[in-house]
Amino acid sequence: MRHFRPAGTITAVPGIAAGHWTDADAATGCTVVLCGDTAVGGVAVRGGSPGTRETDLLNPMRRVDRVHAILLSGGSAFGLAAAGGVQRWLEERGIGFETPHGCVPIVPAAILYDLGVGRADVRPDAEAGYAACAGANDYSPIPGGSVGAGTGATVAKALGPSGAVKGGIGSACCVLPSGISVGAVVAVNAWGGIHDHRDGSLIAGPLRDDGTMADPIAVILNGEYPPSETSMTNTTIGVVATDAGLDKAQANFVASSAHDGLALTIRPCHTTSDGDTLFCVATGHNPEPANLTAITAAATHVVALAVIDAVRSATGLAGIPAVGELNHGNAR
Repeated sequence: MRHFRPAGTITAVPGIAAGHWTDADAATGCTVVLCGDTAVGGVAVRGGSPGTRETDLLNPMRRVDRVHAILLSGGSAFGLAAAGGVQRWLEERGIGFETPHGCVPIVPAAILYDLGVGRADVRPDAEAGYAACAGANDYSPIPGGSVGAGTGATVAKALGPSGAVKGGIGSACCVLPSGISVGAVVAVNAWGGIHDHRDGSLIAGPLRDDGTMADPIAVILNGEYPPSETSMTNTTIGVVATDAGLDKAQANFVASSAHDGLALTIRPCHTTSDGDTLFCVATGHNPEPANLTAITAAATHVVALAVIDAVRSATGLAGIPAVGELNHGNAR
């Protein structure tokens, strides 16, 4: 009997390659997920402050049903410019939607706000997107932590920026008993704190003046958070990939269900200050029949693991400590 098993990062999904561009000095970066010329795409936008590109195209009612890459970027709305570099890299290789006048690469994108960390005048641009593609591979795990779109990411901001903890980018993958792979890569820049859903433990909560971590939900329910900080811009963005054959409606369903992985680990999640957005790409490399219930359950699982990986693998940057550098004490 075959059983579910873990399988590394999103690059373990057949047909998927991924790479980062990182500027550690400016504390920003971008991440690209390349999915060839057969992938079907979907998206679900849940947060109140999204920054996206080409998401309308992923509606099942729209004409084009293929995507060629997904871009995740820092730099707020400026970072959407990096998608142009991804398009150029793909066009040079003849990858895109065929038209009478050449191929047009379809590159949906989402951004997070990291302008308050490092330098606000340096943002991922077209050259950054191109460089992320040039460094992408499909044969080794994609690095996690304070790299790529997670370079300037932070979490646990209920007590203001002085109490924030370093976020990052993380990834996970699993193989279902059918042999179908499901993976995720997630850049975690959440207003909420981070929990391990498997045992309920707090991984990253807002830091009090004495260095202990507070329970983010208790901070909110007790009215302790500074009202002026409730509008801090944040956003968690990511990609779920599978080698199953899905249509656009199914890919959108998987993207929507995968948000449960964010809700399991990020508390509170999907706030008005977060533009949480998850994409789904299905390469169709595996001919096994797609069990949508199993795939959505796996998507939730790997997204949750990717969130945890992002925060635990992060390193401190621009004066913001990572959880590995802190002596938590007890949340209170």
